[in-house]
Amino acid sequence: MTVIPIRTDSRSYEVRIGAGLLDTLGRAVCACTRAARCVLVSGENVWRLYGERAEQSLRGAGLEVFPVVFPPGEDTKSLARYGELLECMASCRLTRSDCAVALGGGVTGDLTGFAAATYQRGIDYIQVPTTLLAAVDSSVGGKTAVNLPEGKNQVGAFWQPELVLCDTDTLRTLPERELRAGMAEVIKYAVLGDPELFEKLRRREISEEEIIETCVRMKAEIVGEDETDQGKRRLLNLGHSFGHAVENRSGYRLLHGEAVAIGMAMICRAAAHLGCLSPEEAAAVVGLLQAYGLPTESPWPPEELEDAMLLDKKFASGKLSLIVPERIGACRIVPTAASELKGWLEAGYERSV
Repeated sequence: MTVIPIRTDSRSYEVRIGAGLLDTLGRAVCACTRAARCVLVSGENVWRLYGERAEQSLRGAGLEVFPVVFPPGEDTKSLARYGELLECMASCRLTRSDCAVALGGGVTGDLTGFAAATYQRGIDYIQVPTTLLAAVDSSVGGKTAVNLPEGKNQVGAFWQPELVLCDTDTLRTLPERELRAGMAEVIKYAVLGDPELFEKLRRREISEEEIIETCVRMKAEIVGEDETDQGKRRLLNLGHSFGHAVENRSGYRLLHGEAVAIGMAMICRAAAHLGCLSPEEAAAVVGLLQAYGLPTESPWPPEELEDAMLLDKKFASGKLSLIVPERIGACRIVPTAASELKGWLEAGYERSV
């Protein structure tokens, strides 16, 4: 087992990575919380695979467990489902000393974390990621949210978990499409700050556990410096500003990682066209995304993406922070006025670099 400490101003906790950790869930929850009861939140697909095992581990440690199972998919990250989960917590008579456990991918983690952040002004929660994307990114760092029809993650809170328990065995049952989507976030970390990781991915000379550990350590450092996204943490949005617009236009039929891959390819092409990134390195990033079976072109034209981007929650003082690669392993934050977005989108929409 690998243990990575996360230290933020609001809370410190561990990310545990290894095979077979799901069976230790109950003991781990009792060790890091005062809970006597917990809601165990999961999507239907994950519940069929791992729900009973997780529930048995929690009950075996003496916890009273209330399973809450939602349909899979981004539609579950809604105000309606959030309200249902809060009502379940209240009907189960959870107190402020009790907790919530998120068993699943990013949707489950975001929904459960936001409910935990707001139920009785905040209760503990534990992340148990079962997708590669959640393991390397969304389960760590305390961003919780639900979507509005107008845009992704428009309602949320920063609320750090008490523990992240990543059982790598659960990744063995991931559909191939979900695994590919998770690789988009992995490639993001490589482009952001780890050219060695980029090269290992290109050569396919890296294990799944090493991938997760490398990404989590990088995120731990960034989140420790900037918990609430005021500066350096914005770098983690590489590919996301364009990607969220693509995801929104798809009606969430594209997976988050697929949309991020398109967004990353677009910002690399735009950076090359505008002289920020060499055409060779832009082509290398696009090529690596394609090598892992990820999409790299937007089916929607710049004007449609521009409309979606104008609702991005990251707008501040009339500007959006675009994360622009300067080379593989180094990116910078570029404050961009709304009037300039179309130029970036058009440069990124072109099919070649």
